[in-house]
Amino acid sequence: MQTKQPSNLRRAVWLSLLTVAAVATTQTMQAANYTLVPDDYGMTLKSPEGRVVFTYMTRKPEKTNLAANSTCCFHPLNTPSGERLTDLAPGDHHHHRGVFLAWHSMEFREKADFSKFGPLGPTRGFMINRGDFWGWGQFAPTTGRIITNRSIKLANAEARHATVEIRNDWQIDGKTMMDELTLATVREQGGVYVMDLDYQLTPVCDLVLGHTAFGGFCVRARNDGESWYADPKGKINLPDPHYSVPELNWPASEWSDYTIKLTNGKTLGVTVLDHPANPPATWHNPRYVWMVNPCIVAKKPVMLKAQAPFHLRYRLIVHDGLMPADLVKELNREWRKGKK
Repeated sequence: MQTKQPSNLRRAVWLSLLTVAAVATTQTMQAANYTLVPDDYGMTLKSPEGRVVFTYMTRKPEKTNLAANSTCCFHPLNTPSGERLTDLAPGDHHHHRGVFLAWHSMEFREKADFSKFGPLGPTRGFMINRGDFWGWGQFAPTTGRIITNRSIKLANAEARHATVEIRNDWQIDGKTMMDELTLATVREQGGVYVMDLDYQLTPVCDLVLGHTAFGGFCVRARNDGESWYADPKGKINLPDPHYSVPELNWPASEWSDYTIKLTNGKTLGVTVLDHPANPPATWHNPRYVWMVNPCIVAKKPVMLKAQAPFHLRYRLIVHDGLMPADLVKELNREWRKGKK
């Protein structure tokens, strides 16, 4: 006996149901991944559940206290519960901005041409451009010095992690002096966000990062509550550092944590893990500035060669509640034996 073939109507209904199921499956799969969506001031990374992990700001709000020329920063950076960790242009330091990378004493050295000076001209020399990209203006000029965003895109997105690729130009009077490629990889583990940052900086000419107490990678956190710092030895009770004395920085350590109990009763914080491949750093974490700053120029200047990529890597553990000590130890071990 031959099986009766479905009618055209039944076949159409069957195909329609398959199409609806396929579309629903595709939408479910897409919704289950991290996403990067436009924001009024940059791009926002959302978790598979739709929670905002961070916004990468590429331009200033219309009304802001931000005094720095540059914006390029992660703000807000949130905890898994959705509580904001970072601050932007706080009242005490209007040039601070979320999680950012900048130095306030940079010297770009381009080789000078003395060919027209005759036989007694200088044998060598430089055209020197100094710049403060941090935004303070005490150690070098800020006018015409700005970090501008060239592109930001989702390089990889899955249910368990995502990588955002950011490209910035460090410019002086419109001329690009350094190229920045930043990869920000995020995942959720054990109730925290783990955020791995890989900065690749390529100056167009030789660059000197000046010897100062602070600068470089910085997490500027909220200050509306009781806060404290800790390192692998426990809660830090050392005197505060001061920008004028690099020797007052807290000693080198594998990580430093900032935790704050907000006035609304919630507790949150961030642990910043240094990477063994980074230049040696001491920690400029004044309690009266509420930031975490592993400073690679506190011991001596750092020299970067023209066209040679320079890497800096940091891991952030963004936590609700008190610092999860056992998880920090586990993630630190993983971090230090990972990338070279």
